[in-house]
Amino acid sequence: MDSSATADLYRDITDFARTTPSWFQHLAELWTEAGLLLFGVIFIVLWWSARPTGSRAVAVAVLAPLATAVAYVCSEVLKTVFTEDRPCRAVAGAGASLVTCPPAGDWSFPSNHSTIAGGAAIAIALARPLLAYLTVPMALLMAFSRVFVGVHYPHDVAVGLVLGGVVATLVVLLAAGPVQKLVDTMRTSQSGPVLWLAGTGARAGAERGRHSAGRR
Repeated sequence: MDSSATADLYRDITDFARTTPSWFQHLAELWTEAGLLLFGVIFIVLWWSARPTGSRAVAVAVLAPLATAVAYVCSEVLKTVFTEDRPCRAVAGAGASLVTCPPAGDWSFPSNHSTIAGGAAIAIALARPLLAYLTVPMALLMAFSRVFVGVHYPHDVAVGLVLGGVVATLVVLLAAGPVQKLVDTMRTSQSGPVLWLAGTGARAGAERGRHSAGRR
């Protein structure tokens, strides 16, 4: 990957970053890591809220973090292929990054954070489309923050977002059917922990209806 393609834009963004108030810089530093934790919280809430619903919803909710993990692995593989040095070391004339520049050998292209953010944003949106209004801006802000703090080129984060979104979409679409069948099977189990994981879905509602009818 030719880093010179976005080196000038990298300088512009990092120069702008150093003109912002210190509190804003600290906020960007916090978001670049804390955003990942927030996606993790959304994954858990998504799974928990899907448990009382249909098996398809549970399957997609469970696949969301798994699809994101697959996207991350793909980004790690690509890093070993392109071995692009970090811009905080490679770009001549650029000022110091706001955070410590990763060590040599911790390659820049594509951005892992952006890949995870893109994958999580799309996987969550596939499970709950309305959440795209939350997760897509989150992913974009996380990607931008990686350039803002000085550890990635713009093309690193752009490719990371696309890579994460595409891989997550493929994983969810290809695996949703088999995982849904697995959830259906788990819901027939007599094991408490298995039912807790899969949820009882519509079966619980039907059973409550029968109990209610029996009491009349």
